[in-house]
Amino acid sequence: MSRTIAIVNQKGGVGKTTTAVNFATGLALAEQQTLLVDMDPQANATMSLGLTPAKLESTVFDVLLKPEVLHKAICSTSVTNLAVLPANTDLVSAEIELVNDKKRVFRLREALATARERFSYIIIDCPPSLGMLTVNAICASSSIIIPLQCEYYSLEGLSRTLEAVRIFRETLGLDIEIAGLLLTMFDSRTNLSREVASDVRKHFPDKVFSTVIPRNVRVAEAPGYGKPVMLYDVASRGSQAFLELTEEFLTSEARKAARSRVRGDTRRVG
Repeated sequence: MSRTIAIVNQKGGVGKTTTAVNFATGLALAEQQTLLVDMDPQANATMSLGLTPAKLESTVFDVLLKPEVLHKAICSTSVTNLAVLPANTDLVSAEIELVNDKKRVFRLREALATARERFSYIIIDCPPSLGMLTVNAICASSSIIIPLQCEYYSLEGLSRTLEAVRIFRETLGLDIEIAGLLLTMFDSRTNLSREVASDVRKHFPDKVFSTVIPRNVRVAEAPGYGKPVMLYDVASRGSQAFLELTEEFLTSEARKAARSRVRGDTRRVG
């Protein structure tokens, strides 16, 4: 069964795009057919996979307007099992183009319907705001991952994001879960990083991934070469952390599936 996961945080600079690109790559390396959707007009996820936004014939913007062009817009990447639905600056116009569409917040969900037949996982990179693009991403997803930078104000950004998800659940009838909170840019040498990590785990003991993404120069360098960090330097601490995150996530998914099968067998026996 296909899973769609949005990488969301209203606060900028917390590692959303880095997480989306490298988590999607990790899933692909684990032999999961994966699609990365770039919903940010800055197109950083697109460039991180070696594509040039200005040269693209079709992007996610075209797909939002005409879902039938989805498969034309999807691009292959240098990573086996990983494809990308890219973006460019045209995406800035999406909110204006769709303003009169009563179902505009569900345009991405409808557009991705056929992609779910092809991909096991669809990962959506969101812009750092709660505009129509992010709302579309959340409405298209079954769960979200929230990256949290290990610095001050991280809990403030988290609380706003969680409140937004709660409102969407109630007003739009969404069935969406928090797949996990991901601590990013962690520097074990500083008291601040350790204190923020401790506070997040204390407030959300069952929602924080055990894996922590360290502050790592290789992770920062990789996008400049149009590569995920695993292809740029697989031995780096950042690369190993994202591989560990992927393993943790897939292990959790397998456990959930096993529990679901047990409950189903119990109901049938009853």
